Amino acid sequence: MNEDQPPSSQTHAKKGWLDRLSHFFGGEPQNRQELVDVIQDAEDRALIDQDTKEMIKGVLEVSDLKVRDLMIPRSQMITIEKNQSVEEFLPIVIESAHSRFPVIDRDKDHIEGILLAKDMLAYGFGNDANFTLEQILRPAVVVPESKRVDVLLKEFRSDRYHMAIVVDEYGGVSGLITIEDVLEAIVGDIEDETDLEEENDVHIRRISRQVWAVAALTPIEEFNEHFDAGFSDQEYDTVGGLVSHAFGHLPERGEIIELNGFEFKVVNADTRRLVQLQVRLAENERDNEGENTGDSANEDAPAA
Repeated sequence: MNEDQPPSSQTHAKKGWLDRLSHFFGGEPQNRQELVDVIQDAEDRALIDQDTKEMIKGVLEVSDLKVRDLMIPRSQMITIEKNQSVEEFLPIVIESAHSRFPVIDRDKDHIEGILLAKDMLAYGFGNDANFTLEQILRPAVVVPESKRVDVLLKEFRSDRYHMAIVVDEYGGVSGLITIEDVLEAIVGDIEDETDLEEENDVHIRRISRQVWAVAALTPIEEFNEHFDAGFSDQEYDTVGGLVSHAFGHLPERGEIIELNGFEFKVVNADTRRLVQLQVRLAENERDNEGENTGDSANEDAPAA
């Protein structure tokens, strides 16, 4: 009977069997490390670029992360007090350039809700004496530290919220996490319109009268020229290198240090380097700024 089977059918059957056999012994990835090796091989053979490879690896790594691994710690949370007036909390909103703020009552363990900066626009051009934050507060979403990050990302997307308050096993607030924190863990740093545009060599940008946003890669020589400062560039070329050395460790977001009359606050950093700093004149320098103007004129005047 087999002799009556067309040659093409025999060839197809043979090829199908060989395919199944090679598929069985083909060495498909059996664990994550083997999968990572396959991805690396794909980049080596130019099937994908480096950015694609890093993104795929980021997706794999996120499934192992808990909220506690990515959250902004409690000490670094920028909050607004419920009873503050617009005049009191508006500078906080402007200087931080964030779009969402936890609103607290008494302390950070008592979160009343989330303030969206855009919700204040309706009240920004009038003098509504009866305005209170409670009118525009959004509900605060609370998640445990132990929650898986990939599960949280699904909830961010499906429930359409962008910030969650993180609590520990005792119910105390331990930090907060945003959808941007999760996405950056996958694709790397996401720059927005409030970040410095380093590609256009914009390293220093004024935020308010006494506050500047400074890229960590700003050359010390450029910083000195802009602020009439006298930092040495013998050991370090950039402001980020200078600040990291002064801390004695790679600082985290929110850490502050004072150097030669300047207060440096870490606004953005990853596990390898500083990205962006906020710089303001230290308190004593602000006080002396006005005093020196008046005192210097009388310094050499003869005694009466």
